[in-house]
Amino acid sequence: MELWTPYEAKRNHPPDFSVHYRLFSQAEGGRKKTVFQGLRCDFSYEGDDIKETGLFMIHPEFQDEFGGIILDRTAPVPKQGTATMWILIPEMRSLVHVNRIKIGVAGYFMEGP
Repeated sequence: MELWTPYEAKRNHPPDFSVHYRLFSQAEGGRKKTVFQGLRCDFSYEGDDIKETGLFMIHPEFQDEFGGIILDRTAPVPKQGTATMWILIPEMRSLVHVNRIKIGVAGYFMEGP
């Protein structure tokens, strides 16, 4: 087992927000390969035109069914569940995300073309 170091230990602050997620299947346009802890995808808000807004550097940290951080980097993450989210550019918290992140807002993990 390869251990994951939680972002809170790396970044010295709590997560920015939490989400309920569902990973799309390949048939739905989702990822072709299995997802593991440490996925460094970007984030898009539902309804955004990414050609105008771009993507946001917000990474998920997947949780197990009890809300604990998944520490085994070699175990596939569940196809749906919860994750804490980490905004990588601190200035973006107050410039963009504080006004957009609300309960009920939908978004997408984004990677690749």
